[in-house]
Amino acid sequence: MNKKKRILTGDRPTGRLHLGHYAGSLENRIKLQDEYEQFLIIADVQALTTHFEKPEMLSRNVRELCIDYLSVGIDPDVTKIFVQSMVPQIAELTIFFSMFVMVNSLRHNPTIKTEAKQYGYKDLSYGFLGYPVSQAADILFCRADLVPVGDDQIPVIEVTRKIVRRFNSLYKPVFDEPDTLLSKCPRLVGLDGNAKMGKSLNNAVYLSDSSDIIKEKVQKALTDTGRIRLNDRGDPDNCIVNEYHRVFNKSEHENICSMCRQAAISCTACKINLAEKLNTLLEPIREKRNLYEKQIDYIDDVILCGTKQAIEEGKETLAMVREAMLMDYFGGLSNR
Repeated sequence: MNKKKRILTGDRPTGRLHLGHYAGSLENRIKLQDEYEQFLIIADVQALTTHFEKPEMLSRNVRELCIDYLSVGIDPDVTKIFVQSMVPQIAELTIFFSMFVMVNSLRHNPTIKTEAKQYGYKDLSYGFLGYPVSQAADILFCRADLVPVGDDQIPVIEVTRKIVRRFNSLYKPVFDEPDTLLSKCPRLVGLDGNAKMGKSLNNAVYLSDSSDIIKEKVQKALTDTGRIRLNDRGDPDNCIVNEYHRVFNKSEHENICSMCRQAAISCTACKINLAEKLNTLLEPIREKRNLYEKQIDYIDDVILCGTKQAIEEGKETLAMVREAMLMDYFGGLSNR
């Protein structure tokens, strides 16, 4: 029997998940969890790279993230959900890897440069600059075979592959180079047309939003600014609402585009239709979330169980790493 390949994926606990997460990763993770052995990381340490002054946010959002996972259909019996900071072997690997990763290579990493500009950082913290090294440790502590990513994350994964080659060359082969599993899922922009979705921008539909809130948000969404009067022909390619129809209303999308171009449907009617489709999608998720919010002990058990499994994998990996680096000084006793 062939052993299932492993996947490492996850999120930073910086808030509840929204439709962008659902379309971009969550829906795919649900499909992948039966085909692969999936490790799902709640990356709280990496959240500190941009939210180090808000530790109280993490303690709240770790559970919120797990609730979102379970509500959309992640099965904790087949997917290991764990907290990054509670797996000490990840931190240990990060330190070991950082000894042979050059600072200049991190400074010139396209993902780091883009995110630094996004956050307005002129002076980078050690943790922010070393984010790709930390991520490499996340991937390699469980010896993951595949990492689902979008195009923007490919440079970060390439750092992991370089670390594998460097480690295996310096010491002895321990790791295989992980492959990227490129996401074919669409990347949603904010309802206001902003490329970034965010709580502070109030331009995202959250999986936990009520029916009324979704209707309100969709009604404020940006449509074709060139269509001023009801009988003006619209351009669906310049309409944010149309992008959401493309993703969440596939069966009607082509017809809606045709009616828009012929001015046969108003923007208001188009938005009402979209809100209905989104509420149909999210209603069962909201129902599950309401149940899980009343079962915090169960949520904690899911996280602790997944974290325990992750620690055991980490111990196995670190035993091999220490042996390769000639650091198993007392026959592995120091790593028990």
